[in-house]
Amino acid sequence: MSSRTLLFDIGNVIVHFDFVPAARRFAALSEATEAEVLARLRPFKDDLESGRINDEDFVSQSMELIGFRGNPAEFAAIWGDIFSENEPMISLIEGYAGQTPLFLLSNTSGLHKDWLFEKFPVFRHFQGGIYSHEAGCMKPGDAIFHQAIRAFDLDPGQTFYIDDLEDNIAAGRRLGFVSHHYHHERHLSLERELSRWLAV
Repeated sequence: MSSRTLLFDIGNVIVHFDFVPAARRFAALSEATEAEVLARLRPFKDDLESGRINDEDFVSQSMELIGFRGNPAEFAAIWGDIFSENEPMISLIEGYAGQTPLFLLSNTSGLHKDWLFEKFPVFRHFQGGIYSHEAGCMKPGDAIFHQAIRAFDLDPGQTFYIDDLEDNIAAGRRLGFVSHHYHHERHLSLERELSRWLAV
């Protein structure tokens, strides 16, 4: 791919997320307290996001672990409803859509990916994505970056990569991506850096 490309993480970049309200909702329908919900479900995160456990097994095992009294669809709805739009980033993406190729690179689960794509129209602007649960590997490991390079024919030196985690940014820089460590409170610094890079 000869043109410059933007590569986005999802969580705490395009959307904010907070699991505490979901834990509170789980606790209201479970035998476990809010703190117990957090403690019992947290160990599943990497297995779920790396694809070592599928969505159905995760839901059934989690329901059993916390004594959830609802059905699997209710569990999945609560599990997914942890996200809110990062409005300045949504505006930035909409501004570049159709002008610059946009791709996603995210540690996420099938449950969360499905929820995000259904609830937030911004994801229609992306030409594709690599998702850890499908890739079978996670950031900051090199393998998932190499999958993105191959899948989208990326030239890392012509690809501006945006992520909120330092370890992921370090991996991106090591592999030659133009990498920006993002925080929503410093959003304007991203806009300035990106504008300068695209203008060169």
